Amino acid sequence: MIPSDTTLTEEGLPLDAPQGRILLIACGALAREILDLKALNGWTHLDLTCLPAKLHLYPEKITDAVRSCVAKHRHAYTDIFVVYADCGTGGLLQAACDEMSIRMIAGPHCYSFFEGNAAFAAKADREFTSFYLTDFLVRQFDAFIWKPMGLDRHPQLRDMYFGNYEKLIYQAQTDDPALTAKARTCAEKLGLAFERRFTGYGDLETALKTL
Repeated sequence: MIPSDTTLTEEGLPLDAPQGRILLIACGALAREILDLKALNGWTHLDLTCLPAKLHLYPEKITDAVRSCVAKHRHAYTDIFVVYADCGTGGLLQAACDEMSIRMIAGPHCYSFFEGNAAFAAKADREFTSFYLTDFLVRQFDAFIWKPMGLDRHPQLRDMYFGNYEKLIYQAQTDDPALTAKARTCAEKLGLAFERRFTGYGDLETALKTL
């Protein structure tokens, strides 16, 4: 809520709001990539706020979290852009963004928009037995995959969870030999073949360039 004594512009923004600035509401798993893109492209008009990456463990909570964040910030910015794909919300996040007249990045999940949504869709039928990791998930493999699935305590569950997978595809946003080595180790721990695929920032960069 805007305080009742706040002076507003003709557009309904607080007079001291950052005029012409755009707020990115993003998944915390994308923070490093967005900050890198901001620096590389000189996008000083974009501000970033992130919701906890662990919301991906509870996708039913993502839509309400985004709604609350939009409500908190929308009167302070000329525009807001949501840097989440559908991310398991079953279309609810897109519906909420449409209702709030807020744009969001297209795609079912970050694996798709890092690859490029069109390219990912073209391969989907051939790669449905593939398990994907991004730079973030390689760094946070234990915190987001190994431990939440209980594999640190019950390694025998590995075949139950991953028995139908054949390959781990590491979608690399950066050329980092240490991350590649760690991703290969992750594949070995899961008993999967390994493929490294350099995607860069894919449709994430394309979408942010339109702002």
